[in-house]
Amino acid sequence: MQRRSAISRVLAALPACAAAAVLLWPGGAGAASRDSVTARGAPYLPGVVVVGYRNAPLAAADTRRASGAGTSGSVRIELVRVRRGTTVAQEIRLLRRSRGVAYAVPDYLAHMADATTPGWVPDDPGTTHAAQGWQWMQWNFLPGMGVNAPGAWANLFADHRPGGRGVVVAVLDTGIAYRNWHQFRKSPDFTGTRFVDPYDFVAGNRYPLDREGHGTFVSGTIAESTNNGFGLTGIAYGASIMPVRVLDENGWGDAATIAKGIRYAASHGAQVINLSLEFDPSVTAGDIPDILAAIRFAHERGAVVVAASGNEGMQQQIAYPARAQVVISVGATTADRCLANYSNGGPRLDLVAPGGGIDTQDLPNDPNCHPDRQNLPDIYQMTFGNPFNPRRFGYPTDWYGTSMAAPHVTAAAALVIASGVIGPHPTPDEVLARLEATAQTLGGVKPNRSYGYGLVDAGAATARTPPAG
Repeated sequence: MQRRSAISRVLAALPACAAAAVLLWPGGAGAASRDSVTARGAPYLPGVVVVGYRNAPLAAADTRRASGAGTSGSVRIELVRVRRGTTVAQEIRLLRRSRGVAYAVPDYLAHMADATTPGWVPDDPGTTHAAQGWQWMQWNFLPGMGVNAPGAWANLFADHRPGGRGVVVAVLDTGIAYRNWHQFRKSPDFTGTRFVDPYDFVAGNRYPLDREGHGTFVSGTIAESTNNGFGLTGIAYGASIMPVRVLDENGWGDAATIAKGIRYAASHGAQVINLSLEFDPSVTAGDIPDILAAIRFAHERGAVVVAASGNEGMQQQIAYPARAQVVISVGATTADRCLANYSNGGPRLDLVAPGGGIDTQDLPNDPNCHPDRQNLPDIYQMTFGNPFNPRRFGYPTDWYGTSMAAPHVTAAAALVIASGVIGPHPTPDEVLARLEATAQTLGGVKPNRSYGYGLVDAGAATARTPPAG
């Protein structure tokens, strides 16, 4: 990971009500597991019903009312939250029998009438409502220049499997701002994210709270709360995050500690493990046998291990742990779909994903590369400032690196598992094969030293019938 500056935008000025939005994103808490479409197949938000009340005092359902009321003629419109254990259809039948109810219908979803860009777009203000829009804040999620998150969301939503629900992703990093404790504060956009089996191998306790900001940033890319009217979005929203702290407040961690973290994650049910960390390129396999043994252990337990290729700008080799045989190694691309100037490459590179920064000068014949451009965007996600100040959360500027690229692939792997497109319990090798087969080819051929099998495409990877080639 590279970083040019600290946080420049603090969220203290955002309206307090944004964090309190209670409309449920697909797959959110309280949503019925099979309750995401009608018999006609039209998608709607699970967990809520649109109710029109005639001119009369509101019924008992008022106590379960979600925020967001309006009027239409003589009818008052409310969003009513579905009771736990009740489907939208059942709630509608009950409401329609209630006195004073003019109508009760699902909260259907619409999408723009463009066949080339299907999908559901969340309401998080940092994306769709930002001054310069989604393309400015999270270009890395878009089709084409990014990983096509909207396509993946649409695929899983259509299959009644919204988001990464049911998948556990371990993030081995500097910790995560996942809870409040003393001077630590929970990220304001992790309110809908589930955290499981936390452990701090640096401090030796069960509170792996972030002292640096890096782990919180990485975790946000994977599973930041989504469609909650606040902050940014996570690719595999709904997935559970396992916080495992193996790096200290300066971002450093030793091999023995990292190996323990890998074994812990695999032993506690992690299906995907993200390693946005690297050893010096001079480190060989013989120098880190405990790391390699732990990775093999995780692989044998069925965990997909994803790691950053490294930031030395070398085209001959990638750094460990990404260089290990059973690890999915990830390089970084820019908004131009060009290899980033810092990203390592080589024969063991599997995939690339957005990492931000500027284009490399090492590929003069690549039509996507324009190394003279200096204003390309980096990656944005919510975290706190550095030096340590976990009370001032915002969108950092100028964070870029293969650390930022790896969680895109981690999240795509989680979505593949959640989707069931290659079976209910795919092996790590099957997940890798799926991601490679559906990646967007860059550099002319598949694979090559600069881009591996190409730019990961979460939409294609989760499609029931992925595009040919």
